[in-house]
Amino acid sequence: MRQAFRAFAAWVSDWVGGPMAFVVGLGLIVAWAITGPIFGFSDTWQLVVNTATTVGTFLLVFLIHNTQNRVARGCAGRSQDQHP
Repeated sequence: MRQAFRAFAAWVSDWVGGPMAFVVGLGLIVAWAITGPIFGFSDTWQLVVNTATTVGTFLLVFLIHNTQNRVARGCAGRSQDQHP
């Protein structure tokens, strides 16, 4: 399971760091904003974007932290190899 998570975290980290993730995120926010008049700018309409962004941010924090840990371990290993 650890290896599967590592692979998934690396893939997500690469994808989220790319321009397509920005375009998708921007598209979702624009689509949400356009639907405002349809739903009367209701509390539920606002809650949808608030919940989605909160959950997304919460999960990405763990994935980014995992990626940073792997990079730090890799750098530490290389540093020790270069300086005996």
